[in-house]
Amino acid sequence: MRNFVFATAATISFMAGTAVAQETEVFDVSLPLGPTSHHAVGVLKFGEELERLSGGRLTIRPHYDNALGGEREVVEGISFGLIDMGISSTGPMGGFVDDFMLFDLPYVFTSPEQAYGFLDGQYGDGLAQKLDDQAGVKILGWMENGFRHNTNSVRALNTPDDLAGIRHRTQESRVQVDTWSALGANASPMAWTEVFTALQQGVMDSQENPIATIYDVKFYEVQKYLNLTGHVYSPAPLMMGSKLFNSLPDQDQAIVLEAAATAVQVQREASQLMEQQLITKLEELGMVVTRPDLALFRERVQPVIEQWKGTVGAELVNAAINFQP
Repeated sequence: MRNFVFATAATISFMAGTAVAQETEVFDVSLPLGPTSHHAVGVLKFGEELERLSGGRLTIRPHYDNALGGEREVVEGISFGLIDMGISSTGPMGGFVDDFMLFDLPYVFTSPEQAYGFLDGQYGDGLAQKLDDQAGVKILGWMENGFRHNTNSVRALNTPDDLAGIRHRTQESRVQVDTWSALGANASPMAWTEVFTALQQGVMDSQENPIATIYDVKFYEVQKYLNLTGHVYSPAPLMMGSKLFNSLPDQDQAIVLEAAATAVQVQREASQLMEQQLITKLEELGMVVTRPDLALFRERVQPVIEQWKGTVGAELVNAAINFQP
C-alpha cells in the first residue's frame, strides 16, 4: 500500500440544473528545498498550469525541504509508487542508470545554453527513456539546479592546491568522490539531509552546490568562502512514477506534459536570474567570493573523465562535451 498517493475527491458542478460528479486528483510532490527556492518556482508553476489546463481537476500538494525523504529515497519512492512526483538532483540517479553519472563528470557543460540544448533533444530523451525503462521513473521535464560551486570554511580556492587537507562532502556518487580526490580534497559522500549539521559541527569543511541552493539552505552561516568553480552543471528533473503516469487518461497525460514544458522554461529563467542576484547577496552576508582560474581545475580532473567514460558511455560523454547549442 502506498504511503503517499494521489487523493481523489468528488467535486460537484451544476450544469443546466443537473449535478455532474467530477473527480479531482491531487499529486503529492517532493522538493529538496523550501517554498522560495528556484525549485519551488518551477513546481508551483507546474501546479498552476496543471490546474488551469485541467479545469481544476488536477492539482498538486508540494512537500518542501525533504519532508518525504532524501533525494535517493524520493527517487526510489517514485520508482516503487510510494511517492507521486518529485524534483531531485541527478546525483543519486547514477545508482539506477550509469548514464546519469554524466552529470557528475566535471566541466562537461560550460554554459546553460549547451546544457539546455543537450537535455531538450535526443540525448535528454534517451536518458529519460532509460530511467523509465530501468527504474519506472518518468522525467516530465529537465528543470535545473544550475552550475555547482564550492564553499568551505578553510580558505579561498585560487588553484586546486588550495583544497589540500580540506574535508569535502560529495553527493552519493563515486564520480564525485574521484573528482574531488583528484582536486586534492579529502572527499567523502554524505546524504544531503546531514550536510548542514556536518559543516556546522566541523565534521566537514566543504561542500558544493548551485548558488540558489547555497542561499536557500543558509550555508553562509557555516561557510566563509564561496568559490565560483562551476565544475558541474546539475539538472533537477521533475519526475513522476511511470505506472501512475500511464494510469492517467491520454488527455490528462498530455496536460501533465504540457504543464511541465511550460514550468521548465519558467524555472530555468528564475534559476539563472537568482544566481546572478544571489552571488551579490551572499557577498553582502559576509561570504568571500573567489573567481579562480578554471583552466587549472579542468586540467586536474581530465583523468577522471577518461576513467569514467567507459562506464557512462564514451559516445554520450563526447556528445555532451562537443554539443553546440
